[in-house]
Amino acid sequence: MNNFTFVGIFQILAFSNNSEKRPFLFLIFCLLYLTGVLWNLLMIIVISRNHYLHTPMYVFLAHLSFVDICYPSVTLPKLMDILLSGDNSISFVQCFTQMFFFIFMGGTEIALLSSMAYDRYVAICQPLHYHFIMSRKKCLLLLGVTWISGCGNALFLLILASKLLFCRSNKIYQFFCDVKALLSISCSNKFFQVMIFIEALLYGLCPFLLSLSSYMKIINIILQIKSTDGRKKAFSTCTSHLMVLILYYATILCMYMRPPAEQSAVLDHIFSVLYSTVTPMLNPLIYSLRNKDIKIALMRLVTIKNKKY
Repeated sequence: MNNFTFVGIFQILAFSNNSEKRPFLFLIFCLLYLTGVLWNLLMIIVISRNHYLHTPMYVFLAHLSFVDICYPSVTLPKLMDILLSGDNSISFVQCFTQMFFFIFMGGTEIALLSSMAYDRYVAICQPLHYHFIMSRKKCLLLLGVTWISGCGNALFLLILASKLLFCRSNKIYQFFCDVKALLSISCSNKFFQVMIFIEALLYGLCPFLLSLSSYMKIINIILQIKSTDGRKKAFSTCTSHLMVLILYYATILCMYMRPPAEQSAVLDHIFSVLYSTVTPMLNPLIYSLRNKDIKIALMRLVTIKNKKY
């Protein structure tokens, strides 16, 4: 490895080594990608076309659906191209561009999930002050901070990653250009490893704990509801949101806060697929389609379409 010379081309090896399984893997990832994109696109259309859904909760849902379209779109089309063509090479510029947008979308999703948890906390725990606390101006400000923080976080990590020296190999044992995978083939990784850990702690664990505390307070309020049906319905919705939150954050934290090890490549692939592909596909189902208002708006949209024909 000491004689290795980096020529500006990386090779993405995850899921691309076994040529016999490539068609099957292509089909699986294609189905996951199309399902996620179509569900999230449907949520954006439904929310945008119904003015009574233009409230903070549904505005956050629309932005989350947009992020969940972009998130897998950054990685899966390239992976599917590799599985079809067998050409697993990616240039330095393409790799770092992919990494930037992946971190950008991931950071924005984290901030959006935290904003949505706060919105539900205010709506359930402080209902009389909800319209004052979550006014249109404050909602737009919160969304602006969400997107800017995601972009700033991505730029920060991109600048750090651009200073890495690749002297071990050009083979990335992941299905996209991930900072941790790039770190493993770098010869200047000690400082960056510490920064990744701090980043995961500040931008992963802290928002997760804040969101978790919001839902814990919400559950506490729900348990005080006297109506059994009302309590059951609210608790069911809240726990489903909490499950997605835990799935997303747990996989990210396990991915980036776990000590590096050669045996962890398979686990990294599983965790990456879960938080970058499966979770964006599940979000519209759990956050939106279990919502009564969304179901009514969806039925109206279908009815209008049928009348036209």
